[in-house]
Amino acid sequence: MSGSTPFQMRLVHLDLKGAPPKVSYLSEIFPLFRALGANGLLIEYEDMFPYEGPLRLLRAKYAYSPSEIKEILHLAGLNELEVIPLVQTFGHMEFVLKHTAFAHLREVGSFPCTLNPHEAESLALVGAMIDQVLELHPGAQRLHVGCDEVYYLGEGEASRRWLQQEQNSTGKLCLSHMRAVASRVKARRPSVTPLVWDDMLPDLPEDQLAASGVPQLVEPVLWDYTADLDVHGKVLLMQKYRRCGFPRLWAASAFKGATGPSQAVPPVEHHLRNHVQWLQVAGSGPTDSLQGIILTGWQRYDHYSVLCELLPAGVPSLAACLQLLLRGGFDEDVKAKVENLLGISSLEITDPVSPYHRQRKLIHPVMVQHIQPAALSLLAQWSTLVQELEAALQLAFYPDAVEEWLEENVHPSLQRLQALLQDLSEVSAPPLPPTSPGRDVAQDP
Repeated sequence: MSGSTPFQMRLVHLDLKGAPPKVSYLSEIFPLFRALGANGLLIEYEDMFPYEGPLRLLRAKYAYSPSEIKEILHLAGLNELEVIPLVQTFGHMEFVLKHTAFAHLREVGSFPCTLNPHEAESLALVGAMIDQVLELHPGAQRLHVGCDEVYYLGEGEASRRWLQQEQNSTGKLCLSHMRAVASRVKARRPSVTPLVWDDMLPDLPEDQLAASGVPQLVEPVLWDYTADLDVHGKVLLMQKYRRCGFPRLWAASAFKGATGPSQAVPPVEHHLRNHVQWLQVAGSGPTDSLQGIILTGWQRYDHYSVLCELLPAGVPSLAACLQLLLRGGFDEDVKAKVENLLGISSLEITDPVSPYHRQRKLIHPVMVQHIQPAALSLLAQWSTLVQELEAALQLAFYPDAVEEWLEENVHPSLQRLQALLQDLSEVSAPPLPPTSPGRDVAQDP
């Protein structure tokens, strides 16, 4: 199977709001990204960016230093990976608005997720964040400014008063802030194109969207991580955006971090199906309307959520999805190519035993014989394996991420292993079918 991909740009998303990798690990993984077919990175820094001045308090304990940011960009350049930094500027602002110094800029006082778009200080705040990020990314051609999942917009006191005025709406409010942020980017560096997540836009009337000025300033990223996304609906949405004046669009899929907030290992089959659907969207929509695709790899569902799949655990899924995009599908030859690139003997696509079958004890005896010895061996080696796992995690991640992941996953994993062994021990072989008198059951019919 071979063929040219409709996605000129294929960006791997690094979500640094949880388990951010050490730069030494990135130096090892970037060449693999390139070998697998990626040609760009979307780096969502959140609190890992080395903000200075009044913004210094946003830094996480192990935030990258300015020199480390330069090293990341250097490593990306060596591997021909374009870097697009992402700065949240509207929703998902917990890492900023959780701090007392900025809490007064919340849309709703009780919730640190959304910025109040009515305050001049709000725009000054995100403007300062954008300035610092662009300063350390002198070669950036694009900047993603977030603007997704702007929860509780319109519910703040100032918004309620504003919405009482005739012809005002939450849609208009959202577009106004997007336009202000994008204008701030263009004023700071005219050559940089802002990108936004599109989930606040689909339901807006075409005339309102077209008249807002936003289509002339930003490129929307249509995201959908489901395995059965509505291809026709996505094509219609793309056509709507083009009519509204957006000259270029992007797609966003997922290779991990989209199937459960505490998922430990990505379900590869789900993510492959997601990418198959996006290929269908690209093949059905206006020619060359999609600039590229961002393969998202979420590390937390939000700033306060638990860690989901770590980046190393997501690499097989990422590899399969990138190769699918490049080859136009995923057959045995593509699977073999992925296994060769990763140096593994077998890429597991599906789970051999489903919860349904375990609950009803409907497991084939051959599967029991295949799984049970390995599970027993794993249980016997548990303590040693945990020590080895911790040492391996320390090579890639900072101490706080290692501690959190072990606490959230090791003990629950032991319990799941013990439960699996219990289920296997309770499975009995199904009874043989009744036979006719005098007939040898081993004979062929």
